[in-house]
Amino acid sequence: MNHVLILGDTGAIGAALKAKAAARGAQVSGLSRPSDGADVTDEAFLAAAISRLTGAFDTVIVATVALRTAGQGAGKGAAGAGSGRADAAVRGQGPGPVLVLKHALRLMPKDRVVRFAALSARVGSIGDNGLGGWYCYRAAKAAQNQLVHIASIELTRSHPQSIVVTLHPATVETPLTDGWRGTHPAMPPALATQAILNVLGDLIPAAFRSERRANPLVDGAHGGLPLDRGALLWDACAKASVLCPARHVPN
Repeated sequence: MNHVLILGDTGAIGAALKAKAAARGAQVSGLSRPSDGADVTDEAFLAAAISRLTGAFDTVIVATVALRTAGQGAGKGAAGAGSGRADAAVRGQGPGPVLVLKHALRLMPKDRVVRFAALSARVGSIGDNGLGGWYCYRAAKAAQNQLVHIASIELTRSHPQSIVVTLHPATVETPLTDGWRGTHPAMPPALATQAILNVLGDLIPAAFRSERRANPLVDGAHGGLPLDRGALLWDACAKASVLCPARHVPN
């Protein structure tokens, strides 16, 4: 993790990731919508912000997270799942990480291990959805997870040592979650980001594994367990499991 780029470095999780990566000796660069116009929902602004970067990045992390898009709620029930809300949620959150990857790809070396991670949510897993609800938010995160999964497969053709994943950080104490988590257990950003970096650092490229398949959506709160058990490709990270007990996992 020599040179790290963090999108959304002014948010609670992004700022904590930036501090934690720097404390581990990485050179860290950051982009955000307030500071640089790096809006993941607007490709023109995003491309302009990334175009100003130079050098090589070993790790790119998209730490932008939203429960509400363009004033729309998460669509917790069927009454809040109108087509307008669902469209806005998917457009606002689904393609963002892949757009970042598209424009940051020129900065990622092809001759060594490179990591790309986007913060997602466990509620976007179709196989793991046992409670229903949260229509718009689930749809948006499912779209994000699928788009990143597609990118993870394709990127191995140009960057054979690439690692491309979405990460579930569990419930984190941020202004974003203050309005809905109630008494649900949550952890401070510093603890969550330590687990995120542990899990991301322990992943290995498909080229180094006997079963050459892309990494799935990774659940940092379960110590790096893939959410779809049939896609288990690597061992859980015990360090993160201690840091993030399973009871912290939202659903």
